[in-house]
Amino acid sequence: MKRPPETRGLRHVALWVNNFPACEKFYTEVLGMRVEWRPDEDNVYLTSGQDNLALHKARKPIDTGVNEHLDHIGFILAHPSDVDAWHEFMRAAGVEIAKEPKTHRDGARSFYCRDPDGNVVQMIYHPPLAGNG
Repeated sequence: MKRPPETRGLRHVALWVNNFPACEKFYTEVLGMRVEWRPDEDNVYLTSGQDNLALHKARKPIDTGVNEHLDHIGFILAHPSDVDAWHEFMRAAGVEIAKEPKTHRDGARSFYCRDPDGNVVQMIYHPPLAGNG
């Protein structure tokens, strides 16, 4: 069987969250995403322009201390220096930093933080995805 045309990449993530208002505030006010669609009071779809993050209010409490299937989500940055600028911004905003900025062997640079529900968010400059050449 012939493979269909390649995908356009992973551009949609959906998260169940316990603290729906705080998570929406984090992704909009801290990360600068905007509301694309709010079908009801328990669901919101956010975008940075070329992606889509769905936040769904958890139907029952999620044990954030248990490692579920999701490891982390990542936001691509245009330059390595943007990683450090975002790190300082997040720290000043009181966001929990999970791992400090680091340059990886492949030339990528990133750090990890946590949203208000404990989901791990990576801010990453990854050369093949950065869009600068």
